[in-house]
Amino acid sequence: MGMPAIDVSDEVFIAATPGAVAERFADPAQHRRYWPDLVLRVDEARGAKGVRWSVAGPLTGTMEVWLEPVLDGTVLHYFLRADLPAGVRRSAAAEARRRRLAARAVAFALKDQLESGRAPGCPPALVSDQVH
Repeated sequence: MGMPAIDVSDEVFIAATPGAVAERFADPAQHRRYWPDLVLRVDEARGAKGVRWSVAGPLTGTMEVWLEPVLDGTVLHYFLRADLPAGVRRSAAAEARRRRLAARAVAFALKDQLESGRAPGCPPALVSDQVH
């Protein structure tokens, strides 16, 4: 088995606990909001450590959000490794770029939501680490 045509990885620091970030990925309805064109099946729900999915639809492969506690927050690591369906003629490089930009948009939207009201340089608001 060779390398996937699309191999995207990225990371963003969010000044919030891993549990608070994980809550955003715990609800499968959110998956459709974040990645509307992908069909995702949860392979491993790891609570405050993240989620691993199998990906189908316009891409076939795997995707992961890994949440790493760092200092007073979380580094959200994002990985997408997938192939385009056979016979599809769009550029894998263009698709990888599009997916990278979409992942950053999701991460920065979560960062804005979870850090809302927090003054720069101040610790995050106390948020439960419980994943509902």
